[in-house]
Amino acid sequence: MKTESTPARSLRVLGARDILAALDGNELATIDAVAAAYLTHRAGRTSLPPSLFLRFGEERPDRIIALPAWLDDASPIAGMKWIASFPGNVVQGIDRASATLIVNSTETGRPIAVLESSIISARRTAASAALAARELHGAEETRLGIVGCGLINFEVARFARAALPKLSTLVLSDLLPERAEQFAARVDAELPGLKCEIVDSNAALFGRTPLVSLATVASTPHIDAVEGWGPETTLLHVSLRDLSTGLILEADNVVDDVDHVLKARTSVHLAEMESGRRDFIRCTLADVLAGAEPPRVPGKPLVFSPFGMGVLDLAVARQALSAEGTVVPDFLPPSWRRD
Repeated sequence: MKTESTPARSLRVLGARDILAALDGNELATIDAVAAAYLTHRAGRTSLPPSLFLRFGEERPDRIIALPAWLDDASPIAGMKWIASFPGNVVQGIDRASATLIVNSTETGRPIAVLESSIISARRTAASAALAARELHGAEETRLGIVGCGLINFEVARFARAALPKLSTLVLSDLLPERAEQFAARVDAELPGLKCEIVDSNAALFGRTPLVSLATVASTPHIDAVEGWGPETTLLHVSLRDLSTGLILEADNVVDDVDHVLKARTSVHLAEMESGRRDFIRCTLADVLAGAEPPRVPGKPLVFSPFGMGVLDLAVARQALSAEGTVVPDFLPPSWRRD
């Protein structure tokens, strides 16, 4: 009678310490992994079903999102991120977002690893934004505006420092001045070589730099005008719901995936509903990476709106799997059939 060996029934668990050990200091490799995943998706070698949103009634902003995906490249990987966003956590002194990612074998479908994924999610988001800054705005920029001084924009700053070698200054704006001050203190401690300038409004920030990353918790558009709005402007619209439909319809719009970003009342989704068209979206970032589209068109400000793709989480998770983690040897049961 044949029996399964323990390794076939094991599961590897990677916590935050494992993830950080694998990813810290490897920002350029993470950016490369994200770029490769974009190109694999453009080539049609992915499966990316629509995200599933679990909500807790109309009166609560809380949600948990499932992002299943399959990345069919030289080392195929499949899995799902399960990420919660509970804004009320912040006042309790805990992070708004928490996440887990499960990786399944692409040959047997069996679960092979579970990873803490809030770090992976933040870093794949930041790597995407930094990649867009480099490819759509240019690597010569010395200043980056930060609207929203939270974790995501801190990671954007980390990855922008790697992608933009001349970056020297962050211009910070947040509704809560103490958050901007805390952000600046962490930059000073963890991102040497960058200095911070804190301003008292978004309007003041837009006037100081043409490259801005927006990562807020806004649920509806709140920015109707941008100081210096013009051909040199590049907005990394990471939080997706900050900009008015008027700004979106005036801009040169680049996204990560057209069908995915035109949902959930993002600013580009609202612009589609208002205008009855979607041709204001010029292309995807992958189109630019592939050389099929130019980085930008003359005479227009550029807005990059990344909805977030599960294949990017998988690409970064694959990097993290270089860490040893903890093996649960008998997580799966023995096979019922024993011939």
